[in-house]
Amino acid sequence: MSRLTWPLRPLPDGRGELWRWDLGGIAELPAARAGLREHLGSIGFPRDEDPATDRLVLAFDELASNALRHGLCPVVATVVAGTGGWLLDVSDRDPDTMPAPAVDRDPSQGGLGLYLVARLSVAHGWYVDDGCKHVWACLPSAIDEHVTAPA
Repeated sequence: MSRLTWPLRPLPDGRGELWRWDLGGIAELPAARAGLREHLGSIGFPRDEDPATDRLVLAFDELASNALRHGLCPVVATVVAGTGGWLLDVSDRDPDTMPAPAVDRDPSQGGLGLYLVARLSVAHGWYVDDGCKHVWACLPSAIDEHVTAPA
């Protein structure tokens, strides 16, 4: 948690299948998460107990809920399913407020979602384009589980 800001970086070039959700409120997040899991299942990712899938859904939920709570609607969440991983991009209509990870806050009060997404991702950032703030993260589509080989 040493980084106090979310880095200002352009969105990486993402190629692959694109999934999109237009979100108008927090109440729409459960259906969006279920839709994301459906898409993942349709391309062969297990629906239950898959660490890579769970991490993507968690990052999706964190970034989308931040945009809905702290940004301005409409919120658009997209996931690009590429060969090496996923590119998650969440935009809102509040280009004047940068993503700000919580500083000196009791963890029980929340506000640690950006730190969590940063830890789960291989790259992350934000940028402004055409009156929208975009917050993004790249996540791997496979998690190496370190298993000790028998001796």
